[in-house]
Amino acid sequence: MTAVSPDARRIWAAARAPLLIGVVILFAAAVITLLRGTGEGGALDPRSFRPEGSHAVARLLEQNGVRVELTDDASAVDGATLFVTHPNLIAPDRLTELSRRAAATVLVAPAGGVGQVAQETREPGCALAAKAGAATSGGFVYQGEQQCYDSTLVRTGTVTAIGHGAIFTNGELDAEGNAALALSLLGQHERLVWYMPSVADRAQQKSLTDLVPDGWKFGALQLGVAAVLVALWRARRLGRVVPEPLPVVVRAAETVEGRARLYQRSRASTHAAAVLRQAARDRLSPVLGLPAGEDPSDEIARRTSRPVAQVRALLHSEEPVDDRGLVALASELDALENEVRKG
Repeated sequence: MTAVSPDARRIWAAARAPLLIGVVILFAAAVITLLRGTGEGGALDPRSFRPEGSHAVARLLEQNGVRVELTDDASAVDGATLFVTHPNLIAPDRLTELSRRAAATVLVAPAGGVGQVAQETREPGCALAAKAGAATSGGFVYQGEQQCYDSTLVRTGTVTAIGHGAIFTNGELDAEGNAALALSLLGQHERLVWYMPSVADRAQQKSLTDLVPDGWKFGALQLGVAAVLVALWRARRLGRVVPEPLPVVVRAAETVEGRARLYQRSRASTHAAAVLRQAARDRLSPVLGLPAGEDPSDEIARRTSRPVAQVRALLHSEEPVDDRGLVALASELDALENEVRKG
């Protein structure tokens, strides 16, 4: 059957649902972007003025000559202090590589703790934090070369791990010696890279195959091989083409009528007109002694004394027509064929 090109109404009916979904997604993305752009970030965000945010300590660092660079990448950490708010969201090998390149590293609640304690005011108990004095500490307990605040703050080499980030927050910064301790940890160098990784951190992204256990991969491979073997075993063997009689003989008139009904139902009047013109050309070419596919307009004009432009427009026009125009076109083509055959 000849394919019928969809009209504008059918295209819109098929496309409006995906378009509506796309508009909803774009609207939601715009709202999320606007909400994130207000400066009210999450915990330990230097842009946030909320109690769990860290705008106050970032401002103090800048007033003391430290350039604070907020980032979600941290590629340029050479010679700077690296402050990682959520180190567990970074791949361990990448975190190690960043710490090696940074002049100093401060990690908030990294993995590897040997225990947990309640958050309360504690004395430093070490030379590292002696100037800061008592401060709010707690959370995870670690082991390291230098241990302070009951091992909730430890330093090994240039890497400092702190069990909880309360001393960096707006709500706790002015308590005890929190501000002094925060400034001493984050203000070790003139440049501070404030790294806030997220679940979508590029270093943590994995492909779908990385998330599938090896046993499942091996099982899927076996199933694939088995499916191919079964398909080869059950596949129909291709041989010589055998003609088969049709179960039902359909009269040509019924086929024409059925196709016409399909054209009418799909409102494909213009397409039906093109089919009528092509059929007329195909019937007239043998009558005129012309090879198939050659334009018979000139020969028809010579036999019927009609203008060539009129004949060519009748046989080749692509202007859209309605149902009434389709009936008129059929009558004109019949009249033209009669004139050619009588001429």
